[in-house]
Amino acid sequence: MRLFWRDQISLILFYLLQMLLIPLLYWLSGENRPISIMLYGIALSTVVLLLYLGYRYVQHRRLYAALSEPMDMLQKHLVSLGDTPLSEAIHELLQLIDRQYQEQVNAHARQMDQHIVFMNRWVHQMKTPLSVIQLTLKDLEEEAAASIQEELERLRGGLEMVIYTSRLDQFENDFQVEPLFLRKTVSEAVAENRRLFIRRGIKVDVQVDDNLAVYSDAKWLMFMLAQILTNAVNYTSGTGKTVTLSAQRVGTDTILDITDQGIGISPEDLKRVFNPYFTGDRGRHYHESTGMGLYLVREICNRLEHKVDIQSRLGDGTRVRLIFSNSDHLQK
Repeated sequence: MRLFWRDQISLILFYLLQMLLIPLLYWLSGENRPISIMLYGIALSTVVLLLYLGYRYVQHRRLYAALSEPMDMLQKHLVSLGDTPLSEAIHELLQLIDRQYQEQVNAHARQMDQHIVFMNRWVHQMKTPLSVIQLTLKDLEEEAAASIQEELERLRGGLEMVIYTSRLDQFENDFQVEPLFLRKTVSEAVAENRRLFIRRGIKVDVQVDDNLAVYSDAKWLMFMLAQILTNAVNYTSGTGKTVTLSAQRVGTDTILDITDQGIGISPEDLKRVFNPYFTGDRGRHYHESTGMGLYLVREICNRLEHKVDIQSRLGDGTRVRLIFSNSDHLQK
């Protein structure tokens, strides 16, 4: 109704101006007709205007209602706006725009699917030369082999990040939630990255009860742990330091803490570490950083209905916390 009156405001203003001109014309003409005749003319014109406005509103009420609540109209997929020429013209225009929009969305979706397929095939193809290089390391001297091995691990980590990033868009088709014993999963993640720990001279302390279990997806959880552990090592300078993995029960939640003794994160960067491609001031001094690790961890947690939190102080290390809900009945 409000939109209708706003649309008719110009007509009403012109009508009021016309009604002001009637007594002015009577006065200028010098006619001495009774004022009741003038008032009768004004009243008759007002009735005609009101009848016209009422007829106009009845004709276009669905159009005005739809334009007043555009989201409702979109949710109902462009319902009919009325039988008047104006309503039908607007409805046809909106349908044309909707068809063009849907065609663009479908074309973009097809392009994204093709891109994901290409990236996945490319990643798998790159794994073959990496395996060949890995085999040739046995024939090289230990020092040279160690250097090449480090670069191979970086390449593998980058390829894994690419393929997991591409899978996020189809996450609902690529996960299986099941009960997992947390210590077993954590130990496997540490074993997968043992060469990185050994090369940097960093120890690992796992303080997780053998019987503590959580609901999660094994593959995605392993990927998250790998990203967190890699960050913990890459942002720890010096040897002899320790990365600690501990777990505890808090109510119905199970909380896994990964704590390092690294360089820490500045307060101004702490709120942005989950943004994609954000490396921060400290990350720019460590070329291994891509700014995608923690972003992927947060996205995966959101999809698995886990929570992730990070606490850090400059020079005093970082603690990343994964929170698994509703796992009380899994513990033996």
